[in-house]
Amino acid sequence: MMNFKNIITQFSRIFVGILFIISGLIKLNDPVGFSYKLAEYFGEPVFNLPFLIPFSLALALFIVILEVVLGVMLLLGYQSKLTVWLLLLLIIKFTFLTFYSAYFNVVKDCGCFGDALHLTPWESFTKDVVLLFFILILFVNVKLVQPLFTAKIQNLLVGISLVLCGIMGYWVLNHLPIIDFRPFKVGNNIQKGMEIPEGAPQSVVEMVFIYKVNGVDTEFTEKDLMNIPAGATFVDRKDKILVEGYVPPIHDFTMEKDGFDQKEKLLRHYKLLVFVAYDLAIANKDGMLLLKNVQKEAEAKGYKVIGMTGSTQEQIEKTKKEFGFTFDFYFCDAIALKTIERANPSIVILEKGTVKQKVHYNDIEDLKL
Repeated sequence: MMNFKNIITQFSRIFVGILFIISGLIKLNDPVGFSYKLAEYFGEPVFNLPFLIPFSLALALFIVILEVVLGVMLLLGYQSKLTVWLLLLLIIKFTFLTFYSAYFNVVKDCGCFGDALHLTPWESFTKDVVLLFFILILFVNVKLVQPLFTAKIQNLLVGISLVLCGIMGYWVLNHLPIIDFRPFKVGNNIQKGMEIPEGAPQSVVEMVFIYKVNGVDTEFTEKDLMNIPAGATFVDRKDKILVEGYVPPIHDFTMEKDGFDQKEKLLRHYKLLVFVAYDLAIANKDGMLLLKNVQKEAEAKGYKVIGMTGSTQEQIEKTKKEFGFTFDFYFCDAIALKTIERANPSIVILEKGTVKQKVHYNDIEDLKL
């Protein structure tokens, strides 16, 4: 019996430790992306904690580094009681979040493995329940989680893991993710990313009509329209997705100007340089100043230069005047632009819709035209 307890405890130790390290490193590779997911949880539709949104990035960094270091600590058997307690508290929090997301259908992807692996809300919850099971085994048998090395070596290894995580976090924040898992990574073609394969499952959508009945907004399905009370006034109509069909990797990409989506024409260009700034009002000023020289060099080498943003037309005009930009800006939803590139601003080179280069504003000298 004792031998079985030890085997299941050591298996749990290795399984949980490795999974926490992998999950943490994937998110540490792109902490800005994870911060967007945290901001989604803090938003009004979910927990309505807007005062936490400005701290999303700091919290994202803290959580992902904590995940990695706790995984290392568990494998080493470092401060086992403290480590297992922290793991238990962390997984209880994650399990609550994923259950809430799944039950109320408010966050489509928990971001547990960044863009490397997308899980449905219920898959994320199931994953956390499995982890909770193995962490409870560790909690009950914590005395069997013994250190692998002497205290000095343990301290050194945990310290090294913490320092390396800090260096990695600093690098990716000031440059680009080391590994790009997003659909707009270098080598991917945007047009192909938007294609829906033949025979792909279609979404099942139900039309919902909203009428004000006795001062209260009330929803009616199409079959209930005959039962709308007299005196009710129409408010709105929305589509409710009953079964979600196939969603292509790139599904919300637009290049709008003057009310028309011009991506088909623009994505045919052999040399297209795109300045991406999802929000011009908060774009890095030094980065914006560097774009002017890039524009001149690119145009001299035959590139068509455009900007893409989710900002208003008023903000676009203000920015063009402030920095002396002469190229046109095209509208795309800020969420899609954040997926293209994390830096604000950044540069993307397209060749007939295929991503050839992507650079952070700190790496403009690496741009090859």
